[in-house]
Amino acid sequence: MNYVLIDTANMFFRARHGAFKASDTWTKLGFALHVTMMAANKVATRFKADHVVFALEGRSWRKDFYEPYKKNRAVARAALTEDEAEEDKLFWETYDNLTKYLSTKTNCSVIRHENAEADDVIARWIALHPQDHHTIVSSDTDFVQLIAENVDQYNGITDELITLKGIFDAKGREVIDKKTKLPKTIPDPKWLLFEKCMRGDTSDNVFSAFPGVRTKGTKNKVGLQEAFEDKDKKGYNWNNLMLQRWTDHNGVEHRVLDDYERNCHLIDLTAQPQDIKDKVDSAIREQLSHKDIGQVGVRFMQFCGKYELNKCSEFSDQFGRWLNETYKGVLNDNHS
Repeated sequence: MNYVLIDTANMFFRARHGAFKASDTWTKLGFALHVTMMAANKVATRFKADHVVFALEGRSWRKDFYEPYKKNRAVARAALTEDEAEEDKLFWETYDNLTKYLSTKTNCSVIRHENAEADDVIARWIALHPQDHHTIVSSDTDFVQLIAENVDQYNGITDELITLKGIFDAKGREVIDKKTKLPKTIPDPKWLLFEKCMRGDTSDNVFSAFPGVRTKGTKNKVGLQEAFEDKDKKGYNWNNLMLQRWTDHNGVEHRVLDDYERNCHLIDLTAQPQDIKDKVDSAIREQLSHKDIGQVGVRFMQFCGKYELNKCSEFSDQFGRWLNETYKGVLNDNHS
């Protein structure tokens, strides 16, 4: 089976960003809906989806585990002007209307758990379907760690498909690096995950486990590369780096290993607490157990009419194909 897994908020708010030049809020809202629906149709059609999954956001369990997690975003929201805050509220209401439509009027899977992020939903879907092929649709670099023989990532901003074999454009050609003039590739996903867990993630307000650490070591200091190469054996280079201590600007002492393990818990999309995995898995099973909605094409045209999505309605046959595709897969209940 070919599954297209959409990071829904990422897609919608990428469309919202593209609507900023519109003259008024209502035009922006309509534009964001139009771009989101057309983008979903593009990927479902291009990647020949047997079923489309829309992953939604809940309040992340990570905020309880690590108090600073994404706190920078709350600060940014608090700094909005009154008009900006009102527009933000309207965008979220429109987003909720979109996801309600997808959930109740189509046969796509729309999955949310109140304690999990869309990243967790997508990671667990893949874990429960190890024999199938998955295309993650998101510009979020957090997903690169999940790329495997059966998992690709499509970035709608760059219009590139990221795979283990290389990075490809819309016509299936290798993307050429402008500096090296060679085909672009991605580093080992395991290395990328290790590096991110060590350096932290500023976009999510996850602090570095060892500020200032070098990628490549020197004669007297072990770097990330040497520690990574020694990760499985846990030999000298690994312990030399991980057992070091450093002091932050508040005078608090940190051991690198402790902060690294904290970051793994936050960043590694296969390292959620078991109770979170179980809850997300249950949300997935519940969504797949009963959905078989009729008259999907009629409901789509009604949705287009309500929001004046005239261009989308011109492609009703394409939309109807994937919006109507029910889940026909098999869950792997033995996968943790």
